[in-house]
Order: sequence, then C-alpha cells, then structure tokens
Amino acid sequence: MTGQTSSSAAACPGCIASPAEPARVTPRDAQIALSLPGIQCSACIATVERELNAFPGVEDARVNLTLKRAMVKAAPDLNARDLIPVLERAGYEAHELDPGALSATQTDKTGRELLMRLAVAGFASMNVMLLSVSVWSGATDATRDMFHWISAAIALPAIAFSAQPFFANAWGALRVRRLNMDVPIVLAILLALVTSLWETALSGKHAYFDAALTLTFFLLAGRYLDYRTRAIARSAAEELTALEVPRATRLVGGIEEEVAVADLKLDDLVLVRPGGRMPVDGEIVSGRSELDRSLLTGETTPVFAQEGLKVSAGEVNLTGPLTIRATAVGEDTSLHQMADLVAIAESGRSRYTSLADKAAKLYAPGVHILAAFSFLGWYVYSGDIRTALNVAAAVLIITCPCALGLAVPAVTTAASGRLFRNGMLIKHATALERLAEVDTVVFDKTGTLTDGKPEVTDLSSHSEDDLQVALALAEASAHPLSVALARAAREAGIEPANLQDIKEVPGFGTEAAYNGQRARFGRAAWTGGEAENVTAAWLAIGDQKPVAFYFSDSLRKGAAEAVSAFQLAGKDVMLISGDTQGAVENLANWLGIHAWEAEALPQDKAARVQEMGDQGRRVLMVGDGLNDTAALAAAHVSISPASALDAARVASDIVLLGNDLSPISEACQTANTATRRIRENFRIATVYNVIAVPLAVAGLATPLIAALAMSASSITVSLNALRLR
Repeated sequence: MTGQTSSSAAACPGCIASPAEPARVTPRDAQIALSLPGIQCSACIATVERELNAFPGVEDARVNLTLKRAMVKAAPDLNARDLIPVLERAGYEAHELDPGALSATQTDKTGRELLMRLAVAGFASMNVMLLSVSVWSGATDATRDMFHWISAAIALPAIAFSAQPFFANAWGALRVRRLNMDVPIVLAILLALVTSLWETALSGKHAYFDAALTLTFFLLAGRYLDYRTRAIARSAAEELTALEVPRATRLVGGIEEEVAVADLKLDDLVLVRPGGRMPVDGEIVSGRSELDRSLLTGETTPVFAQEGLKVSAGEVNLTGPLTIRATAVGEDTSLHQMADLVAIAESGRSRYTSLADKAAKLYAPGVHILAAFSFLGWYVYSGDIRTALNVAAAVLIITCPCALGLAVPAVTTAASGRLFRNGMLIKHATALERLAEVDTVVFDKTGTLTDGKPEVTDLSSHSEDDLQVALALAEASAHPLSVALARAAREAGIEPANLQDIKEVPGFGTEAAYNGQRARFGRAAWTGGEAENVTAAWLAIGDQKPVAFYFSDSLRKGAAEAVSAFQLAGKDVMLISGDTQGAVENLANWLGIHAWEAEALPQDKAARVQEMGDQGRRVLMVGDGLNDTAALAAAHVSISPASALDAARVASDIVLLGNDLSPISEACQTANTATRRIRENFRIATVYNVIAVPLAVAGLATPLIAALAMSASSITVSLNALRLR
C-alpha cells in the first residue's frame, strides 16, 4: 500500500525538502546569504564561486547575478564573518544578507544613488556639449583653449563622482590581479580624458571631454535601466522573505513582551493577534480563529484554526487571538526553508548557464588583446595616436559581455517568480529546463489525481471484532485508506485491538500478530481477497475468509483540466496506480486516459518509468506516496503535491503548493517559453557582437556609440526576459 502522511502532519508540507529532524538534536548545514553589490558579469560569478567553494567548511556556493547575492551551504559552525574577508581579498565587496531585514528602503537607496550619478553626468554632459558647439562653430586659439579648460573643469569632477561605481569595481579587480568588465570601461573613460587633457595642454583643436561625459552618462543609464528591470523581476524568494515577521509577542508567565523574532526559541509561547502574521512554525495551544494560507499554499478559502492545529510562519491570523507554541524558529521555519529552495533554484546551473560562463571567461583576455591589436593596427595605418586610442576605447566598451551575462539569470528569475505565483515551487536548479523537454506525463492515482481523502462506505456492515483489528492495523499506516478507516472507526467509538509486532510492508499493507494468528490489512492479492472494480482494502485474520472495506474518493480539483491540457499539447498521458484494476480503469475512462496500469508495486512504477526513459522519452512523473518515490527519482523531471509524503517531496524536483492540479500544465508552458527566451537572448547577444565588434575595430563606432550599443543590448535582453511575467 502507498504510504502518505495526513494533511495535518505538517503546517506547510510543500516547503519541507527532507524529513524533519529535531533542531536540538542534529544541526543543519548553515545557509549563508551574502550581498555582492560589485559583481557585474559571469567572470565575477566564476571567481566568487571558486573562492567560496575553496574555503574549508563550504559545501556549495551559488551566485545569482540578477539578485547580486551568493547562497552558501556550509558547516553549522561557519558564518558570514568567516567568508566576507575571503571575498574582499578577491576584490569584491561583500555583506551579510539577513533576509528578515531585507527591505525596500535599502533597494530604493541603491536606485537613488544611481539616479543621482546619472543626473550629474547628464547635466555636466549638456554643459560641456554647449561649450563644444562653440569650438565646432569656429572658436580658435585662446578662446578655444579657454573653452577646453572650462570643459575639463566640469568633466573631471563630474566623472570622478558619476563614474565611481565603475572605478571602484575595476580597482577591486585589479588590486587582486584580476579583470572584470568594468576594467575596459574605466580604461576607455581614462583614455578619452587623457587624450583630451593632452590636446588641451598642447593647444590642440580636438578634445573629447564631451565624449567621456556622454559615455559615462550612457553607461550609467544602461546600468540604472538594468537595475530597474531586475527590481521588476524580483524573485519568489524575495516575495517569501517579505512574509517574515521582524518582531513577535512572547508570553512569559502570562506577561506579554515584544521581542525580535530572532530571539525566539523552541517551545516559546507566542501570541498572534487578529491580522497578524505567524512569526514561527508552531502548534496552537489556545484560541480559535481562521487562517489565511493563500500566499503559501494557493488556497483562498480560510482554514478554521483551533487548539492542536499546526501553523506555519507566514500564515495570517484573521479573526481571533491565538497562542502558539513554537516548534521551529529562524532558519528552521517552513517559510525560510521554502525561500532557500527558491533562491537555490534561481541561482542554479543549467547547460545554458554553463555555456554563458564559458563564453564570458574568454572575454577578459580576449577583449584586451583585440583592443591592443586594434590600437596598433590603426596607429600603423593612420599614424595618428589619437585615432588609434579612440578605436581602442570603442573596442573595449562595445565588447562588454553584459547581455551574455544576463541572458540566463534574467529569464530564470522571471520564470521562477511566475511559477511560484501560480503555486509551483521549483526545488532543483535544472528542473525548469528539463520540464520544457517533457513528452510523456505519468500520474499516480490516489492522492494525486484524486484528493487522497477517501471515506469508508460500509463501516456498519462489519463486526466489532473485525473493526477493532482493522483499526489497530490501520493506525500503524499513513496510507490514505488506512487513515480514512482509522478516522471513521474512532468517530464510531471503536477501540483498537491489542496486537503484537505490527509492521507496515510498503506497497502491500500492515500486518501483526493477533491471538496467535497473523492479521493483515491491505491489498486483495496480499490478504487473499478477491479484486473488485472498486477501491477496497481487505482484512484477513488467520484462516478466516478475508473481508473487504469499501471506499469512495473524489477527483482532485484541476485534474481533468491538467490531463486535457497535456493531451492537447501533444504529450502522452499515462496512469500508473497500485489500486485495483477496476478502480484504475474507471478513473482512466473518466479522465480520457487511454494508457493505464493497475496494481503496480513501487518497483513496478520505477521500472516502467525507467523503461520509458531508456526508450528516449522525457517523462514527467506526478506522484505523492511512498510507492512513488523511486519513480519520482527515476523520471526526467518530477512533481509532488504539497500534501505528499516527506520522501516523495525529497525525490521530486517541483512541489505543487495548492490542491489544484491545473498549474502543472501551465508550468510546462512556462518552461517552454523560458527556454525560448533564453535561446532568444543568446541570439541577441550573438548578433550584437557579430555586428558591433567589427564596426568598432573598423573605426566606424566612436566610444559614445559603443556605450549606447552596449547598454541597448543589455536592456534588450532584460526586457525580453520580462515578457515571461
């Protein structure tokens, strides 16, 4: 028989990636979040990850360029203070990122600073441009020199302030003998300024202060627009983090005291007033109310809350005050774990990300070599060092791989956020990519296509002795049929029989010793019963004739729509269940599924999925029980509902947070669209470089035009990714 926990076993089962362990017994690996404001390209990602992964105690480090942060999985005794100096020695500014303290204020401050620098560069650029018009209009000798010196007086301090982000990032890289994309940008600006000062000092006719300022202006404009597009594409992890409560009301001896959530400990009593959000995972010890779980599970209907109910951090108390006892705090809360899963998925690697990394690694040495050859070639050809310097500066700017670096993370962030808002939590980094490749969908039956909450239809037709034995066996299993029988028998006032050596046999049922006889409750074939065309579990006691308990179950919301959508999309849909042949056939006919298998054991499901994989088919497995775990792991990509057993959630790549199955088919469409957007972004970046680089080398692009082209390519890639929203 399939094993499954009841819905009340966990407050928010979709967010638990592995079977829960008591926090006080076994310390979990630390999840450290670091803010990296100075990273700009894929070369930065490779350097940061290499430095972090080489540090003792770090198990895995992933950098998200779009969010400019690193997620580090490390030993429990390691903290951010140990890692920050490592990154600073590598030339990167780093800060510990406290998700609970992450606020829009800090984000707005970054945007305001960029906007202020942009405004200064624009204002100075307009003034210097007016002076340049006078020079172009025929000013000569002393007048021309005066205008050039005035332009220098405006340009130098303006660039020193406005271009500070580029200078800081470039110096941080050069200080540790490394190159990043800001090095050629700074080199281009300095080339323009040095050439202009040289011309001015020699009373020359040409100066490029206006070009240097305008270059800075366009670079800042591109960076600000990129910042805005990233802010719009805020990740699901940030949305989850926004649900975390900074302070809570703790009850000590009946006295209320307001404390920081970080100060709460296990078993603390916490008062949550109406309208408040749960600060920790816990169990209600007093009070009655209703809970809004829509942001975590997708369910819009409020849940009645009373003593004994499990609650999860992030849920909203609607009507009455509740006192809860904390069972998980801080990083152990289900909300925090869910945010970690999303952040890891967004920061993960796919083959497209790896391709971008490999291309970006060639950038730093390649662009400087290309600029050097362009300078030498033009100097030999024209004999004019100023022309050669301008061409070299244009090459340095136009070859910046910003678009390539944003091609994948911008799409991944936007897609993950969209799926989360639709009730899908991506656990694995490459799940989105694999989901786009699916051509076959395999569904489990009980708990997946059906609600998994069957009801006994013939309880009154059984003897009290049979009910007592069946109750004792059923309470030893988490299978939906066992849970339903146990609930119904308890409500009828039945007490369990005294059994010995009770054990569950996954895929078959439970058995025990009863008055010197072997008692079994489970499959017909295992207990000696006769398979029928309805859902039933059989009780066999010794040599007595097995008796059947009959159950009815309802179809899960959105099941028919999901199956129909997959079939319309041209995907093969299959139903594999451990239930009886008749019950499976009836459900398959009801949903229009032509391929189905019944009475499948766990190894049968896994073998069937593996067989289809060996045939070259890309299988999406959707299941929830213990007997689905091996099949979920064997599938090309897998999904389990939030109500699934812990083992099934661990094996799956994606968790469906709500009870509605329709988002599954929508997730496949989103994955397909995301893959197309990534490919489109690669084409945009490739076409840009194929056209722009030769133009710069040929001297047809000034530094100003190069800056505009580079910014336009980056913004185009980001806006293309945002089409997913």
